[in-house]
Amino acid sequence: MRVHVGCDLTFDFPQSTPMIACLNVHFSRFSDLERPDYLATNPPVPVEGYRDSFGNWCSRLVAPVGRFTLGTDAVIRDNGASDPVDLNALQHEVQHLPADTLQFLLGSRYCETDVLSEEAWRLFKHTPLGWPRVQAVCDFVHSHLAFGYEHARPTRTAAQAYAERCGVCRDFAHLAIAFCRCLNIPARYCTGYVSDIGIPPPHAPMDFAAWMEVYLGGRWHTFDPRNNSVRFGRILIAQGRDAADVPLTQIFGPGTLSGFRVWTEEVK
Repeated sequence: MRVHVGCDLTFDFPQSTPMIACLNVHFSRFSDLERPDYLATNPPVPVEGYRDSFGNWCSRLVAPVGRFTLGTDAVIRDNGASDPVDLNALQHEVQHLPADTLQFLLGSRYCETDVLSEEAWRLFKHTPLGWPRVQAVCDFVHSHLAFGYEHARPTRTAAQAYAERCGVCRDFAHLAIAFCRCLNIPARYCTGYVSDIGIPPPHAPMDFAAWMEVYLGGRWHTFDPRNNSVRFGRILIAQGRDAADVPLTQIFGPGTLSGFRVWTEEVK
């Protein structure tokens, strides 16, 4: 299967403004790209790439005064399989976890494990360990939160989402991540493309998506508490502790996002 992915983001800046963009496909999928998904800007400006502390590819630039557009466009090969499922994936005791997973047990900006720990154990202490426990978390979050773009708020935390019972995909991911960490299961935040391939129309306008990966049975596994269903053509962009680590764009000054378009579709 070949999937066409990309985005266009348009900003209006009152002054020259430094930016960081994290819009390129994750390095783990780089070999699947039919061509490099270079970050393109209009007007053209110098772009410097670097890897952040989580290995994500980031681009830094200075946007000029006025209207400024940046984006990517690529075709990526995909095996066409849905997210893998391993019902027997075991949960590791904390003392046996690899050292590089331990940071994903800790609280973070949007995932307050100290606030949610007691509630997590109340809700899930009787669920079986491993995959069934993580799925129980996803089932709960999926049913507990009402999805809607009208509920979007960039400062909402996992505990606030739990109390308010609404949010967008990042809120679903943050709450599920926080619960998993409270239950001693390493969980990290992911952002990227989730297609509507295989989903009957009508389809909502495409957007970037957030989901989580949890460490079970010696590897990371994908879980999607927002959709909580089989999905095809999932394309990772970045991973981190939560959304604070992997903003798609970060601007260092005043500016207005005036245009936003995302696409992910199968190429016949």
